[in-house]
Amino acid sequence: MLFATYILNHSFARSDVGESHSLMEPTSPPLRTFLAANRWVLLVGTGLALGLRLFFFAKLRLLSNDSYLYGDLAKNWLQHGILGQTTATGPEASYIRLPGYPLFVALVWMLTGVEHYSAVLFVQIMLDVLTCFVIADLARRIAGDRAAKAAFLLAALCPFFANYASVALTETWAIFFAALAMDCTVAALSVPNRRLLWVVCGAALAGGILLRPDGGMLLIIVGACGLWTAIERRSKEVLIGIVITTIVAVAPLIPWTVRNWRTFHRFQPLAPFSATMPWEFVPHGFHRWVRTWSADYSSVEDVWFKADGEDIGIKDLPPRAYDGPGDLERTQQLFESYADNGDAMSPEIDRGFDALARVRIHARPVRYYLGLPLLRAADLWLRPRTEMLPIDPHWWRLSEDDPPQFRWAVFLGTINLFYVVAAGVALLRRRLRFAAFFLAFFLFRTVFLAWLPNPEPRYMLECYPALLAMAGAAFTKLQNVL
Repeated sequence: MLFATYILNHSFARSDVGESHSLMEPTSPPLRTFLAANRWVLLVGTGLALGLRLFFFAKLRLLSNDSYLYGDLAKNWLQHGILGQTTATGPEASYIRLPGYPLFVALVWMLTGVEHYSAVLFVQIMLDVLTCFVIADLARRIAGDRAAKAAFLLAALCPFFANYASVALTETWAIFFAALAMDCTVAALSVPNRRLLWVVCGAALAGGILLRPDGGMLLIIVGACGLWTAIERRSKEVLIGIVITTIVAVAPLIPWTVRNWRTFHRFQPLAPFSATMPWEFVPHGFHRWVRTWSADYSSVEDVWFKADGEDIGIKDLPPRAYDGPGDLERTQQLFESYADNGDAMSPEIDRGFDALARVRIHARPVRYYLGLPLLRAADLWLRPRTEMLPIDPHWWRLSEDDPPQFRWAVFLGTINLFYVVAAGVALLRRRLRFAAFFLAFFLFRTVFLAWLPNPEPRYMLECYPALLAMAGAAFTKLQNVL
């Protein structure tokens, strides 16, 4: 974190609103000048950021099943030197998760003691506050100092960032690395001969990739943007910079890939998207069937998380999951077979779901390839993001049954919509440099995640550093107040 702060303080970029939107522009004063000139606003914002995050820690911190899985991996790494899961016969090597987050947890536990999850969350809270400064610097580069102050306050008071800082999952680190990578990309494209910026950009991308497989999407967009800029400007410096960034970003995957080949005899440079070991059965047919009707996160909790181990039936499905009596009857038969098999999926049952999915896709191809992905994309961007809060995922049903929960869900949904609208306003006013870079990342990530049958809104949070930086540009008149 200190290294990131050093880089931000010693890098330059032009970002005045209303001037040329060229990617190659003169430089402006370093971040330390902005910090000194706005220290009171930043001090107050830092206090608000800490207060909000400590409130979430005190009232709403959460350890999920995945949190304990990461903890198990970290503990076995510390105590046995094996990145693996605990079994009846002892720890066994695993590659169902990338090593980034277990490494972080293990480093914290080396200092505080094993299974000290509160220490992990305290570090995440401090990191999340640092992320607010990175977002402010990103906003400064693309829209000026006034936008930076607004973006800093938006990030400091963002309930979604604060929520995940108190959840032992990868999101806080993923958000930080995405923010740092985008900030360094914008800085490096503005001053391409600063090789250190390209190195730090690659390191941030590597950090994101080592957390989750989808972290590589930002590397693809950074590379594409850099290549486009190099060709457009005929810049050898940008081309060299992109090569440096790519090498640094990919290099940490080499020992991980070698380890997986030697241990499992599998070429696995990331982690399998199915999060399974090589010998475990993956019900691809069931996944395809879910994709024929899944439209929002509530179905993920109702069906996806329960599959293969918990009771699932017609009662858990929305009406769009079956078309007519024949489809309903076949679906019911498959779930009866699932129940008879001890609430477990088998290859035969999976083939049944796959055959049912093929019939549904053939009958309604537009729904499958376009309609449902668009609904999932809308849910990814606009959902209230209550998945880690004690609020029913079917929040729209709570207006009469639980009015307080309903009001909180609407409040959070309004905040989320506010961010999106503010960023759109700034974009329409053409107040942003590098807008194409951010929009390309948004589109790429949205299309990928919307195609999956399990749309989890938390995976969109890597887009929020750029979204909040863009939103800050819609409030440049705050200079008169702050």
